[in-house]
Amino acid sequence: MFGGPKVKLNKEILERCKKCSDAGGYASVEEFIEHILEQELKKIESTGTSADAIAESMRGLGYIS
Repeated sequence: MFGGPKVKLNKEILERCKKCSDAGGYASVEEFIEHILEQELKKIESTGTSADAIAESMRGLGYIS
């Protein structure tokens, strides 16, 4: 499940993820992050919006500039 490509995260975000994964009873921080990413991807994919609309939404959320 894990051991594929690596992703670098901001240290503060990783620490927050670790706290949430512990509180949520996840087996690992990787499992927690994968679960959160899967949820967000499903939201984006289910809207059926264009790439431009997705980019605009992500800009509005501060994920990209």
